[in-house]
Amino acid sequence: MRILLDESLPRRLRGAFSGHDVVTVVEAGWSGLSNGELLRVAAEQFDLFVTADQNLQYQQNLDALPLAVAVLVARDNRLQSLLAPAQVLVGRLDGLEPRTFLRCEG
Repeated sequence: MRILLDESLPRRLRGAFSGHDVVTVVEAGWSGLSNGELLRVAAEQFDLFVTADQNLQYQQNLDALPLAVAVLVARDNRLQSLLAPAQVLVGRLDGLEPRTFLRCEG
């Protein structure tokens, strides 16, 4: 699965998704894009967008995009805080369908 990590997430979080092709927004060269534009370009190349932005589902029409979106819910955006929700997400990756929204808490 091709996974795009939002720029608000620590780069080292990619280690939680071993066996998958993980790229950060910065590595893709998309830093600074608005959420709408970022999701549009991500949908062309990725299967899943992972973020910590809990408002994203209210700001964007996620049903219109051919990729899944997952929000990691943690007390902060530090790696240690995000590992548990990331593991919840990893457990749900098999069979993940496009246009799916997941809220993962650890």
